[in-house]
Amino acid sequence: MSLLLRKILSSVPLKAPSTTAFRNVLVPKSGVTITKRWLGEALGEGQSKSSRKAVGYWLLGCAGMVYGAVALGGVTRLTESGLSMVNWDLFRTMKPPLSNKEWEEEFARYKQYPEYRFKSGEEMTLSEFKFIWSMEYTHRMWGRAIGIAFLIPCAYFWVRGRFTSPMKKRMVVAGSLLISQGLIGWWMVKSGLDPSQNSNSDIPRVSQYRLATHLSLAFVLYTIFLWTGLSNVLKPHDHSNLPKIGRLRGMAHGSKTLIFLTAVMGAFVAGLDAGLVYNSWPKYADRWIPEHLLVLEPKWKNFFDNQTTVQFIHRNLAYATLISITATWLLGRRMNLSRRSKVALHGLMLMGYTQAVLGISTLVHFVPVWLAALHQSGSMALISFAFWLTNELRRVPK
Repeated sequence: MSLLLRKILSSVPLKAPSTTAFRNVLVPKSGVTITKRWLGEALGEGQSKSSRKAVGYWLLGCAGMVYGAVALGGVTRLTESGLSMVNWDLFRTMKPPLSNKEWEEEFARYKQYPEYRFKSGEEMTLSEFKFIWSMEYTHRMWGRAIGIAFLIPCAYFWVRGRFTSPMKKRMVVAGSLLISQGLIGWWMVKSGLDPSQNSNSDIPRVSQYRLATHLSLAFVLYTIFLWTGLSNVLKPHDHSNLPKIGRLRGMAHGSKTLIFLTAVMGAFVAGLDAGLVYNSWPKYADRWIPEHLLVLEPKWKNFFDNQTTVQFIHRNLAYATLISITATWLLGRRMNLSRRSKVALHGLMLMGYTQAVLGISTLVHFVPVWLAALHQSGSMALISFAFWLTNELRRVPK
């Protein structure tokens, strides 16, 4: 028996298993596919370079339009124009008033709601109403334009077979978010037209919770368009051999998360007019920690309903964000990154400090419209650099 076994073994050539075999066992192909999908590499896999770029530039254009919608929405809110259109209809409200009679009828509808009565210490003129109505109308029409700019090309690319399966799923998510934004926008406006259920029902303004939801989803939609567009347009660089690259990726993703959280808290600041509570910096009046941080019951309500607490959280999140961005820059500037990665890294650093200056200036000047609008737009620019950097640093599947 042992003699037979020796003969069998001697007839089989002994060969060390290849590293490829080990890799196939340890990292199955399905896992690689999941990684590619997660990082965006499979979104245009199998497509020609020109096809990928066409899809990518279209998505970057959609991202730019969402950026514009957020900026315009900020100005609409800051000019107190958001509650001037008291009706919502997908098609009928697309036609603006054209005659003086139609304007008078629209103005009469607005006068029936609490905001007009709240503002009526000085009589609002028809021309003043036309301005705030036009601001809200432009914001709504811009949102509809984004829908057209996304849905029609999306249908074309889908029918022409320009989308892989992962890309189709991402487009369904983006389309769903886009449609839901219109509904959430009206849900938000309704809270201002009937403020009885808001945390402060005495002041006719939109719910800060609904405002934060509306802004947060706009950020999510924007970053989906931005990341997917960049992944289709830019060829990734392989940084895997660089020392400390994993740490840099982690710090960049951490900065990105902090930027988002700070922006969300900024929506609560805007919704509560919390930027008008303490208009001094770096102290809160003459204190480093303001009073009345936890005066509301239950305590958790202070984090979203207390003007002082909300401003305090927003400020400190901004400090944490700036520290994280600075640490990311200090690590990355000494590394042998690709040229585009370096530009994104330096842009993130520059925009981070610009945004901090804009925020402080907005605060100490009692929130002027133009400065506050720049500050809100700056948050979009800042998260753009963060997503660009993390896109450049993403892992390239072997």
